[in-house]
Amino acid sequence: MDEQGLGPIKGPFQRARLHMRGGKRRLRQGKISAGIVTLYDALEGAMRSYSADPARLRTLTIKEGEDLNDDKALYAALVRSGVLDGKFDFAAFDRLTERALNQEMANYDYGVLLSEIESIMTQLGVMPFDENELPPEDPATF
Repeated sequence: MDEQGLGPIKGPFQRARLHMRGGKRRLRQGKISAGIVTLYDALEGAMRSYSADPARLRTLTIKEGEDLNDDKALYAALVRSGVLDGKFDFAAFDRLTERALNQEMANYDYGVLLSEIESIMTQLGVMPFDENELPPEDPATF
């Protein structure tokens, strides 16, 4: 996928969908750490896509000096603005992702996390989607 070619809204949006599919597949395959990291990237893409839309950006409540290129700040702005319900502990997810980057977490029970991520993706308009409308997965992908 040429994310840059799709533009600042559609590119990260498509990445969010592709990485939701890939993240869930990795989790099902027992590649828990890789799945968690992929879900983080899906969430980051969804938030970037949402905030790249000038009309949506104008509706966000942004604090002075707040850097929306920082995932934590962007998530906070989306919650503060009522786009997201704020039930998800983004800071805990960020720490979990750091842990997943450094070690395999084969015994981690990801059920609640996946449900929470899917809820956020629904709130951001990324889900639901028909996986058949996505490009086919490359079997060589990890």
